[in-house]
Amino acid sequence: MLPFTTEQFFQVFVEYNRTVWPAQWLLWLAGAAALAGAIVRPRLGSRIALVVLACLWLWMAFAYHLAFFARINPLARVFAVVFAAEGLLLAWRAARRASPELALRRTPRDLTGLAFALFGLVVYPLLNSLFGHRFPAAPGFGLPCPTTLFTLGILTLGKPRADRLLLVVPTAWSMLGLSAALNLGVRLDLSLVVAAAWGVWLIARPAAPTGRPIGSRERSDRASARR
Repeated sequence: MLPFTTEQFFQVFVEYNRTVWPAQWLLWLAGAAALAGAIVRPRLGSRIALVVLACLWLWMAFAYHLAFFARINPLARVFAVVFAAEGLLLAWRAARRASPELALRRTPRDLTGLAFALFGLVVYPLLNSLFGHRFPAAPGFGLPCPTTLFTLGILTLGKPRADRLLLVVPTAWSMLGLSAALNLGVRLDLSLVVAAAWGVWLIARPAAPTGRPIGSRERSDRASARR
Protein backbone atom coordinates (compact mmCIF):
# COMPACT_ATOMS: atom_id res chain seq x y z
CA MET A 1 0.00 0.00 0.00
CA LEU A 2 1.34 3.41 -0.96
CA PRO A 3 1.01 6.32 1.53
CA PHE A 4 -0.56 8.55 -1.14
CA THR A 5 -3.20 8.41 -3.83
CA THR A 6 -2.71 8.52 -7.58
CA GLU A 7 -4.18 12.02 -7.63
CA GLN A 8 -1.69 13.22 -5.02
CA PHE A 9 1.18 11.63 -6.92
CA PHE A 10 0.41 13.47 -10.15
CA GLN A 11 -0.36 16.70 -8.29
CA VAL A 12 3.25 16.66 -7.12
CA PHE A 13 4.34 16.80 -10.77
CA VAL A 14 1.99 19.72 -11.36
CA GLU A 15 3.43 21.69 -8.45
CA TYR A 16 7.00 20.81 -9.35
CA ASN A 17 6.67 21.66 -13.05
CA ARG A 18 4.94 24.97 -12.40
CA THR A 19 7.43 25.99 -9.72
CA VAL A 20 10.70 25.21 -11.49
CA TRP A 21 9.66 26.27 -15.02
CA PRO A 22 11.63 26.80 -17.28
CA ALA A 23 14.41 24.83 -15.56
CA GLN A 24 13.16 21.70 -17.35
CA TRP A 25 14.61 22.99 -20.61
CA LEU A 26 17.98 23.70 -19.00
CA LEU A 27 18.08 20.19 -17.56
CA TRP A 28 17.22 18.71 -20.95
CA LEU A 29 19.90 20.76 -22.73
CA ALA A 30 22.46 19.70 -20.13
CA GLY A 31 21.54 16.07 -20.71
CA ALA A 32 21.81 16.46 -24.48
CA ALA A 33 25.21 18.11 -24.09
CA ALA A 34 26.39 15.29 -21.82
CA LEU A 35 25.38 12.62 -24.33
CA ALA A 36 26.90 14.50 -27.27
CA GLY A 37 30.12 15.12 -25.35
CA ALA A 38 30.52 11.47 -24.44
CA ILE A 39 30.15 10.51 -28.11
CA VAL A 40 32.10 13.26 -29.86
CA ARG A 41 34.83 14.11 -27.34
CA PRO A 42 35.39 11.00 -25.19
CA ARG A 43 38.04 12.41 -22.82
CA LEU A 44 36.73 15.89 -22.11
CA GLY A 45 33.14 14.84 -22.77
CA SER A 46 33.37 12.03 -20.22
CA ARG A 47 34.08 14.44 -17.38
CA ILE A 48 31.38 16.80 -18.56
CA ALA A 49 28.88 13.94 -18.77
CA LEU A 50 29.70 12.76 -15.24
CA VAL A 51 29.40 16.30 -13.88
CA VAL A 52 26.02 16.70 -15.58
CA LEU A 53 24.83 13.39 -14.16
CA ALA A 54 26.03 14.49 -10.71
CA CYS A 55 24.06 17.73 -11.00
CA LEU A 56 20.95 15.87 -12.16
CA TRP A 57 21.00 13.47 -9.21
CA LEU A 58 21.60 16.28 -6.72
CA TRP A 59 18.77 18.23 -8.35
CA MET A 60 16.40 15.29 -7.98
CA ALA A 61 17.46 14.84 -4.35
CA PHE A 62 16.73 18.40 -3.28
CA ALA A 63 14.48 20.02 -5.91
CA TYR A 64 12.14 17.02 -6.25
CA HIS A 65 12.32 14.56 -3.36
CA LEU A 66 12.83 17.01 -0.50
CA ALA A 67 10.98 20.00 -1.91
CA PHE A 68 7.90 18.21 -3.30
CA PHE A 69 7.67 14.43 -2.99
CA ALA A 70 8.32 14.53 0.78
CA ARG A 71 4.97 16.29 1.21
CA ILE A 72 3.10 13.08 0.43
CA ASN A 73 5.69 10.35 1.05
CA PRO A 74 7.82 10.20 4.24
CA LEU A 75 10.28 7.88 2.45
CA ALA A 76 11.14 10.73 0.07
CA ARG A 77 13.64 12.00 2.65
CA VAL A 78 15.43 8.65 2.47
CA PHE A 79 15.30 8.81 -1.33
CA ALA A 80 16.83 12.30 -1.17
CA VAL A 81 19.78 11.03 0.85
CA VAL A 82 20.35 8.14 -1.56
CA PHE A 83 20.06 10.36 -4.63
CA ALA A 84 22.42 12.93 -3.11
CA ALA A 85 24.92 10.16 -2.37
CA GLU A 86 24.76 9.07 -6.01
CA GLY A 87 25.28 12.66 -7.13
CA LEU A 88 28.31 13.12 -4.88
CA LEU A 89 29.75 9.79 -6.03
CA LEU A 90 29.37 10.84 -9.66
CA ALA A 91 31.05 14.18 -8.88
CA TRP A 92 33.91 12.38 -7.12
CA ARG A 93 34.43 10.03 -10.06
CA ALA A 94 34.44 13.02 -12.43
CA ALA A 95 37.07 14.80 -10.33
CA ARG A 96 39.46 11.86 -10.16
CA ARG A 97 42.40 11.79 -12.51
CA ALA A 98 41.47 8.28 -13.61
CA SER A 99 37.82 9.10 -14.25
CA PRO A 100 35.83 6.66 -16.42
CA GLU A 101 36.16 7.32 -20.13
CA LEU A 102 32.80 7.30 -21.84
CA ALA A 103 32.78 6.54 -25.54
CA LEU A 104 30.28 5.07 -27.97
CA ARG A 105 31.69 2.02 -29.71
CA ARG A 106 30.07 -0.11 -32.35
CA THR A 107 29.23 -2.92 -29.94
CA PRO A 108 25.83 -4.32 -28.94
CA ARG A 109 26.43 -3.23 -25.35
CA ASP A 110 27.20 0.38 -26.19
CA LEU A 111 24.40 0.65 -28.74
CA THR A 112 22.00 -0.64 -26.09
CA GLY A 113 23.31 2.03 -23.72
CA LEU A 114 22.72 4.68 -26.38
CA ALA A 115 19.16 3.41 -26.77
CA PHE A 116 18.53 3.75 -23.02
CA ALA A 117 19.99 7.26 -22.97
CA LEU A 118 17.88 8.41 -25.93
CA PHE A 119 14.77 6.79 -24.47
CA GLY A 120 15.17 8.64 -21.18
CA LEU A 121 16.09 11.94 -22.81
CA VAL A 122 13.75 12.05 -25.81
CA VAL A 123 11.28 9.17 -26.10
CA TYR A 124 10.02 9.01 -22.51
CA PRO A 125 9.00 12.72 -22.36
CA LEU A 126 7.38 12.56 -25.81
CA LEU A 127 5.34 9.45 -25.02
CA ASN A 128 3.89 10.93 -21.84
CA SER A 129 1.02 12.61 -23.67
CA LEU A 130 0.20 9.42 -25.59
CA PHE A 131 -0.28 7.64 -22.27
CA GLY A 132 -2.54 10.40 -20.94
CA HIS A 133 0.02 12.31 -18.86
CA ARG A 134 0.27 15.85 -20.20
CA PHE A 135 2.32 18.76 -18.91
CA PRO A 136 2.33 19.89 -16.15
CA ALA A 137 0.99 16.61 -14.71
CA ALA A 138 3.75 14.54 -16.29
CA PRO A 139 7.22 13.38 -15.27
CA GLY A 140 9.77 14.83 -17.66
CA PHE A 141 13.53 14.73 -17.96
CA GLY A 142 15.18 15.80 -14.72
CA LEU A 143 12.79 13.68 -12.67
CA PRO A 144 13.74 10.23 -11.34
CA CYS A 145 12.40 7.71 -13.84
CA PRO A 146 13.50 9.18 -17.19
CA THR A 147 16.76 10.42 -15.67
CA THR A 148 17.48 6.95 -14.29
CA LEU A 149 17.08 5.46 -17.76
CA PHE A 150 19.36 8.16 -19.15
CA THR A 151 21.96 7.57 -16.44
CA LEU A 152 22.10 3.83 -17.03
CA GLY A 153 22.53 4.49 -20.73
CA ILE A 154 25.37 6.96 -20.25
CA LEU A 155 27.20 4.76 -17.74
CA THR A 156 26.96 1.80 -20.10
CA LEU A 157 29.42 3.63 -22.34
CA GLY A 158 32.17 3.45 -19.71
CA LYS A 159 35.56 2.09 -20.73
CA PRO A 160 36.75 -0.56 -20.08
CA ARG A 161 33.44 -1.41 -18.41
CA ALA A 162 30.56 0.30 -16.71
CA ASP A 163 31.46 1.48 -13.20
CA ARG A 164 29.72 -1.00 -10.88
CA LEU A 165 29.44 1.35 -7.90
CA LEU A 166 27.82 4.10 -9.95
CA LEU A 167 25.25 1.63 -11.28
CA VAL A 168 23.89 0.46 -7.92
CA VAL A 169 21.48 3.33 -7.15
CA PRO A 170 20.05 3.69 -10.70
CA THR A 171 19.50 -0.07 -10.84
CA ALA A 172 17.83 -0.14 -7.42
CA TRP A 173 15.57 2.78 -8.37
CA SER A 174 14.61 0.99 -11.57
CA MET A 175 13.42 -1.94 -9.48
CA LEU A 176 11.48 0.38 -7.18
CA GLY A 177 9.92 2.17 -10.14
CA LEU A 178 7.89 -0.92 -10.95
CA SER A 179 5.51 0.07 -8.14
CA ALA A 180 4.63 3.28 -9.99
CA ALA A 181 3.92 1.34 -13.16
CA LEU A 182 1.66 -1.17 -11.42
CA ASN A 183 -0.04 0.93 -8.74
CA LEU A 184 -0.16 4.43 -10.23
CA GLY A 185 -0.82 3.76 -13.90
CA VAL A 186 2.50 5.13 -15.18
CA ARG A 187 2.81 2.55 -17.92
CA LEU A 188 5.98 4.13 -19.31
CA ASP A 189 7.70 3.08 -16.10
CA LEU A 190 7.43 -0.52 -17.21
CA SER A 191 10.57 0.35 -19.17
CA LEU A 192 12.32 0.45 -15.80
CA VAL A 193 11.91 -3.32 -15.54
CA VAL A 194 14.13 -3.66 -18.60
CA ALA A 195 16.49 -1.04 -17.19
CA ALA A 196 16.75 -2.92 -13.89
CA ALA A 197 17.60 -6.14 -15.68
CA TRP A 198 20.19 -4.29 -17.76
CA GLY A 199 21.73 -2.71 -14.68
CA VAL A 200 21.96 -6.04 -12.88
CA TRP A 201 23.61 -7.57 -15.95
CA LEU A 202 26.14 -4.75 -16.14
CA ILE A 203 26.98 -5.10 -12.45
CA ALA A 204 27.25 -8.89 -12.59
CA ARG A 205 28.86 -9.30 -16.01
CA PRO A 206 30.66 -6.12 -17.09
CA ALA A 207 31.93 -6.59 -20.63
CA ALA A 208 34.92 -4.71 -21.96
CA PRO A 209 34.14 -3.03 -25.28
CA THR A 210 36.55 -3.76 -28.06
CA GLY A 211 35.25 -1.57 -30.86
CA ARG A 212 36.64 1.78 -31.89
CA PRO A 213 34.82 4.82 -30.48
CA ILE A 214 32.48 6.44 -32.99
CA GLY A 215 34.09 9.68 -34.09
CA SER A 216 37.65 8.47 -33.43
CA ARG A 217 38.28 7.15 -36.98
CA GLU A 218 38.42 10.63 -38.45
CA ARG A 219 40.82 11.83 -35.75
CA SER A 220 43.09 8.81 -36.33
CA ASP A 221 43.07 9.40 -40.07
CA ARG A 222 44.06 13.05 -39.60
CA ALA A 223 46.87 12.06 -37.23
CA SER A 224 48.15 9.50 -39.74
CA ALA A 225 48.07 12.06 -42.54
CA ARG A 226 50.18 14.49 -40.49
CA ARG A 227 52.75 11.78 -39.89
